Amino acid sequence: MSEQEIRFCPACGAPVERRHVHGRTRPVCPRCGRIHFEEPRVAAAVLVEHEGKVLLVRRVNVPEQGKWTLPAGFVDGPEDPRDTAGRECLEETGLRVEVGDLLDLIAGLEHPRGASIIIVYRARIVGGQLRAGDDAGEAAFFGPDELPPLAFEATRRVLDRWRRERAARRKGTV
Repeated sequence: MSEQEIRFCPACGAPVERRHVHGRTRPVCPRCGRIHFEEPRVAAAVLVEHEGKVLLVRRVNVPEQGKWTLPAGFVDGPEDPRDTAGRECLEETGLRVEVGDLLDLIAGLEHPRGASIIIVYRARIVGGQLRAGDDAGEAAFFGPDELPPLAFEATRRVLDRWRRERAARRKGTV
């Protein structure tokens, strides 16, 4: 819940006031003194490369409805982000993956309902059948020169890196 949505103290139920605390205006309870600090929303994603192509899903939800992105989703409170990445890939694509190395950590909220931190892992397919599911309208593999319209700057950043690394491997410079 964002700081703008906090109207009552979650500790004692009193209406909160907006006060300048710790460098910015925040909801503060005048009764018990609790300061509400907005926690970041964290998402985890996978970059799955198979036969020279990358796995993407087409979004059915707004924002960026109809555009393509990496399989990803929000990390549930106690969940390990690696588990999130694997679970989301299975839910959205039908593919079970082995989540590997950390590829990127991207900070920056792109839209109000989005994540402020995105953890991107490399992953490889270990089973399943490709099929769209959950909040993905389609799931498909794309080569570096055939990418569809992409959702989000974070997606573009990861895929630009993937294309650069792939080109370097082909040239033998990595």
